[in-house]
Order: sequence, then structure tokens, then C-alpha cells
Amino acid sequence: MIRKLIFALGLVAVLVIGARPALAHHGGAAFDQTKQQTVTGTLTRMDFVNPHVVVYVNVQNPDGTTTEWSGWLTAPNKLQRAGWDKHTLNPGDKVTLVGNQQKNGSPVLQIRKVTGPQGDLPTFEQ
Repeated sequence: MIRKLIFALGLVAVLVIGARPALAHHGGAAFDQTKQQTVTGTLTRMDFVNPHVVVYVNVQNPDGTTTEWSGWLTAPNKLQRAGWDKHTLNPGDKVTLVGNQQKNGSPVLQIRKVTGPQGDLPTFEQ
């Protein structure tokens, strides 16, 4: 009886520890949820792949230099249900991204809103 109890407790411990990475992945802890950043630039590429669609945008800075920003959207299947496909945004499109920037100051956004050539596009929270 004690062996079964120890086995069961061990199994529960393994399952709990194994689930932690999956739960951590969907948090927004790396992003500053207290303020939003807006960037406008030219789309260089969009990776329409799991686990998140990622867009890359060249943004011209006030001093004339260019910074490449990336923005994370939700999973492709969620965006497809909202009408997106891999050609919704194309290289060369002017886009505006609104989202929460990474806390470390990197030019990376957790996107909340996308405006493309056809106007505002539906997005889903991560």
C-alpha cells in the first residue's frame, strides 16, 4: 500500500513539474503590461507559424536610423478563424503595431492591435 502511495505522489510531482513550462509560456511576464507602445514602419516579413505568428517591421527613428521591431501575435489557427492567412500582410506593407514592449527594452512587442493597408485587423490576446 505504501509503495502505491509513493508511486502516486511521485507521478503527481512529475506531472506538476512537467506542466510548469507550458504554463509559463503563455504568461506576459516578459512584457510591460502597464503601458503600450505604438510603432509604424514597413513590414519585412511575417512568420505565419506555430506557436505564435511573428511580424518584423523596419521602423525609422527620429535620427534617421532604422530599427527592426518584431511583434508576437497569437497562434496561426486563431488568426485564421478571424480571417487571416499568410498573405494578410506582405513585405513592403506599411503597418502600425500597438502592444506591450519587452521589459528589457528590446524592440519586441506583444501585439494588441495591428493596422495594415486594409485598416485594423482582428487580433486575439495571447
